[in-house]
Amino acid sequence: MKKLTLLGSTGSIGLNTLDVVREFPDKFRIEALSCRSSITKLVEQIREFQPKTLCVDKDQQVGELKQIFPEKKFVYGMQGLIQISTDPGADLVVSGIVGSAGLKPTFSALKAGKTVVVANKEPLVMAGRLFMQTAIKTGAKLLPADSEHNAIFQALSNEPTESIARLILTASGGSLRDRPLNDFEHITPAQALDHPNWEMGSKITIDSATMMNKGLEVIEAHWLFNTPVQNIQVVMHRESIIHSMVEFVDGSFLAQMGLPDMRIPLAHCLGWPERLPLKIPRMDPISLKDLHFEAIDPERYPCLEISIKAAKQGGGAPAVLNGANEKLVASFLEKEINFLDISKTLHSVMQTFYKTISFPEVPSFLKDIRTIEDAVKADQWGKEQALKFIP
Repeated sequence: MKKLTLLGSTGSIGLNTLDVVREFPDKFRIEALSCRSSITKLVEQIREFQPKTLCVDKDQQVGELKQIFPEKKFVYGMQGLIQISTDPGADLVVSGIVGSAGLKPTFSALKAGKTVVVANKEPLVMAGRLFMQTAIKTGAKLLPADSEHNAIFQALSNEPTESIARLILTASGGSLRDRPLNDFEHITPAQALDHPNWEMGSKITIDSATMMNKGLEVIEAHWLFNTPVQNIQVVMHRESIIHSMVEFVDGSFLAQMGLPDMRIPLAHCLGWPERLPLKIPRMDPISLKDLHFEAIDPERYPCLEISIKAAKQGGGAPAVLNGANEKLVASFLEKEINFLDISKTLHSVMQTFYKTISFPEVPSFLKDIRTIEDAVKADQWGKEQALKFIP
């Protein structure tokens, strides 16, 4: 039986992970759960899964929960997240915390030599080289649960890096893929959150609408699969049936297919190296009348080009990009800026970054990410620059 620590248990990744665990009670036991604000949902999860340790955001939440569950162990804040991520009692850590908040606990799990299911993009975007080096050093395993990277992971199997000609990440196009461009200035958060294929959290759904999620995935794939950025392509695939493809040097293509359901890649990681017999709706190939592939329209999705430039730049650029985008998405969801301001401001922040690193005197964390603290500083620098540009 595998003992699981689940970071972000009440979010989209957390709920899907618990769905898989619920189906296989003889294979998994929940050791620890973390939650930031959805305390009512967390109470339900504690009653059902009976974890030993719980991590919340604030000390006050601990006091409230202790009245309901006096026998449970509670920790809180970043130190609490790191504590449950490194607990010797857990075999597997599922990292589902959205944004830069997931960086330190995910890295701590790697340092502790855990098998880490990475379902959030930001840690590898912010400090990819450091993560991969640490995994090699400690013997930790990184299993990608993002549907695109999991598809590549499955397609590659044990193929050597030299056999890869190209990685092809598929993109649904998000909620605004067919909306006229002249409507974009008036897009509301509710419209941008109405994804045609996937049920995801707010931040990643907005990233899907801007296609920033694909830019972040390019950076993540670069590190996970040791593939040059120029050998990673993004194509639009409206149906979200083919989740990504690998082209090999002999001209062969391998693709992973399935319905758009996050339980599939999560179950693949949880059960790895075995496959779990999930009881979910199955894809019927006969019902697939057409599968479409299109080039990405740079006018509709300018964030993708901005991201790929940052990926090629390397150093602190991806972390700065991540921080700025995180701040801008939050501002859009709060209706402080309009939809077009996300890409416009992101472009301005990155232009400032490229100008800044050309100066003789520049903070070292903008040029290279050597520590987790460097990644945090670069991410914060991006957030601060975004604030300066927000109207």
